Amino acid sequence: MKRIKLVSIVLYVISSNGLFAQSEGLTSSPYSLYGMGIINQTSIGKTNGMGYSGIGLRSDTDINNLNPSNYALIPENSFFYDIGIVGEFNRYSNKGDNESKTTFNFSNLAFAFRIAERFGAGISLVPYSDVGYSLLGLESNIEGSDETFESNVSGLGGLNDLSLNLGYGVSNTFRIGLNASLLFGNIEESEAFQISNSYFELNETTNYKGLRLGFGMQFDIMDELTIGSTLKLPITLNGNLTRSVYKTLDNIEVTVEADQADDVSDFKLPMEIGFGLSTTFKEQLTLTADFKHNFWDATNQTENIGTYRDQDIYAFGLEYSSQRRGFNYWKRIKFRAGFNYDNGYLAINEKKIDGYTLTAGLGLPVGIASNSIINISYAYGSKGQIQNILIKENYHTLTLNLSLEDLWFRKRKIN
Repeated sequence: MKRIKLVSIVLYVISSNGLFAQSEGLTSSPYSLYGMGIINQTSIGKTNGMGYSGIGLRSDTDINNLNPSNYALIPENSFFYDIGIVGEFNRYSNKGDNESKTTFNFSNLAFAFRIAERFGAGISLVPYSDVGYSLLGLESNIEGSDETFESNVSGLGGLNDLSLNLGYGVSNTFRIGLNASLLFGNIEESEAFQISNSYFELNETTNYKGLRLGFGMQFDIMDELTIGSTLKLPITLNGNLTRSVYKTLDNIEVTVEADQADDVSDFKLPMEIGFGLSTTFKEQLTLTADFKHNFWDATNQTENIGTYRDQDIYAFGLEYSSQRRGFNYWKRIKFRAGFNYDNGYLAINEKKIDGYTLTAGLGLPVGIASNSIINISYAYGSKGQIQNILIKENYHTLTLNLSLEDLWFRKRKIN
């Protein structure tokens, strides 16, 4: 009963954090202005230190959220938790200026458990996309005249991904998985400007939601080599917008509009396919490699200054540990590194916004009898370039994941 109550508490925290995540920024990137914002690549647990790769990674000691089929490997009587926080330091450069910003927030909540022989399940909440931008001194024309005015625009929010994952082992070497994701969240945009002696503030909140299905597969070619693949179906996110307008004249505020509904275009997410493999040498060194292709061209969507283009993501990772079990703590520490390249999905002036990320991480064991571990990872990345209206963004990301295992329904033996 205590464990059932604990699961209920985790579910409550997940739902509460979903509401919290909608109102707190996880990024300050100016590129989050477009579409649904910056698509999140950070995942759960150790894959953050391995270049965000793991589609073909076979693991029975923690949660691998990159392929639902891996949930079939959850051991009997094991219950996995993963709680993460992330901090990001960004530095932006263009032809005339530099700017730095820091953000900090929760990154994920997840748990996984075994249902039956070769059958596992899990629930997770991670940010799907992040919005957090601020634009100062934008110059616009007053409609019907040659006069201009300056405004300040800011945006905050993003989408959350609440997922149910099921994995089933068809055999000892072949696993399949199903993923059902509820994508939901809102994007809040505020604009403030002054015309003559009047000060205006415009607030718009756009809510999006949709249900997306995905599938996964893993096959162990041999004990040391596993391949995997994933598929996420395309989806249309339904949106609705509310607008409020306030006018201030002589220090008296007047409500021009209050929570007025307006039309907004739905947003399409593309079909996504992924392939991955992992191999292990002498149970000490694990190598991973992933490739993902997202079919943005098929969505036929455009931005005011750009278009959506097909996206390719390449990810590589490695993990080294001298011993998996044993009493020597230092030999059980896991060392990780990785590389990720994303050629971008938005083209501005026919130039795609690509980027790369270098990662490193440590896995610090907690105790001897369980698979509990503290995962720490660092990432350095860069995207964009100093050219025309584009901005060069360099960022440092630090994530901390408490990846814990609870052992259920085990009886102690007394000799």
